[in-house]
Amino acid sequence: MQLIKIAVALLLVIGLTACSSKFKTYNGPEVTRVLIYKENRTMYLMHHDSVLKKYDVGLGFAPVGHKKVEGDGKTPEGNYFIDRRNPNSEFHLSIGISYPNSADRAYAHSLGKSPGGDIFIHGRPKKYQNGKRDWTAGCVAVTDKEMEDVYAMVRNGTLVSIYP
Repeated sequence: MQLIKIAVALLLVIGLTACSSKFKTYNGPEVTRVLIYKENRTMYLMHHDSVLKKYDVGLGFAPVGHKKVEGDGKTPEGNYFIDRRNPNSEFHLSIGISYPNSADRAYAHSLGKSPGGDIFIHGRPKKYQNGKRDWTAGCVAVTDKEMEDVYAMVRNGTLVSIYP
């Protein structure tokens, strides 16, 4: 009887551990594009013309306008793609956006400045839950739970279109 109790307890612990993983699997339709509308603070994961998921997002702390230089607090606007993943992000999980592109670099350099970089779609850990909607340095933020879905659904190479 004692052996059965131990086996059941062990299976319960293993089951709970599996449920708590931040790495989910996704077997649905391919996300062919990510659309981000800054004015409405919304992000859509699309399969061609169909919306798979919609999220409310936070942006850079200076959300109006296109990111031009490092430190301006703006979220870029334009067409980019997902170019990297960070499973150990300070922001739970994150997927990288290919900012800056060649036009972004050329414009910043014409001003004698750096365009910046490290723009991600990422989660929002508790230490950043300060009540502000737009708090990042230029990234796009969703909740940690939502980011687990985004991380599983969106593949490297996926087009990201960010609109004003």
